[in-house]
Amino acid sequence: MTAASAAGAGGRLGPAGLVRAVLRRLGSAVAVLAGAATLAFVALQLIPGDPVSVLLGPANAGSPAVRAEIRREYGFDRPVADQYLHYLGRLVRGDLGESYQLQRPVWSLIGDQLWPTVQLAVAGLVLAAVLAVLSAVATAGRRPALRAFASVWELIAASTPSYWVGIVLLTVFSFRFRLFPVAGADGFAALVLPAVTLALPLAGVLAQVLREGLEAALEQPFVVTARSRGVGRTAVRLRHALRHAAIPLLTLAGWLTGSLLGGAVLVEAVFGRPGLGSLVLQAVTAKDMPVVIGVVLLSAFVFVVISTVVELLYPVIDPRLRSA
Repeated sequence: MTAASAAGAGGRLGPAGLVRAVLRRLGSAVAVLAGAATLAFVALQLIPGDPVSVLLGPANAGSPAVRAEIRREYGFDRPVADQYLHYLGRLVRGDLGESYQLQRPVWSLIGDQLWPTVQLAVAGLVLAAVLAVLSAVATAGRRPALRAFASVWELIAASTPSYWVGIVLLTVFSFRFRLFPVAGADGFAALVLPAVTLALPLAGVLAQVLREGLEAALEQPFVVTARSRGVGRTAVRLRHALRHAAIPLLTLAGWLTGSLLGGAVLVEAVFGRPGLGSLVLQAVTAKDMPVVIGVVLLSAFVFVVISTVVELLYPVIDPRLRSA
């Protein structure tokens, strides 16, 4: 009996099915992390430049003997395949190594810059979800003109580059009206414009998906039943249709959340915020391989965790999935 048939017969997975499900999830997580580390390693190997010169600094001093010793100490004199296998072994032990440029453990560098990026990502995601729900609920099944207006702003928001949105917001609200600080991460005011910049493209995509789900749900028989009981249109949308339309929204939101770091890099650069974005830009420029791979692995791990949480939330939102 398969895991699905066991679930359908008994209402829940048996011990064997649960073990298989956990092993599949762990195997997928390991594959994602290994793939992310491999792609980052290959990409950095293709970047032109000598890592020894990076370690020696802008002056690029050092005798040939010193340069040879650095190559031996860091393993740069080994074949690329040996470097790759050695680094994978260190990753398995949880050792991300030290930064070539800053001479500090990678875990320490990531820990110092993680919180500002988490603040930005969470604020941007929450704001995007609120804007998407408001836009979709207010326009789904409404007048065509209102729906068309919402679709236009969503399309513009989803297709506009985030760095351009950030520059416009800075020009208007920081330089022109001086309502928000230009750069930095001190206080709530410094978070507003970066969060809006990160949220608008996400909100545009999420609102389009949610509206389609709402309009499909509003055509179901349960809506007629709820309306016959005297439930208002807005209440039907919020209490019934929104729940049925939330599955595709949750799936897309989980995928977009896992890719928020890419957007955070540009947003942090535009607004001069500290965070993993500035750390990644500096590390890529300097070909600081341990830092880049550390951040890439962190992003992959976050993606795996979020996708797992999303799968666990499916049966909570839709009880029909609890026996599937």
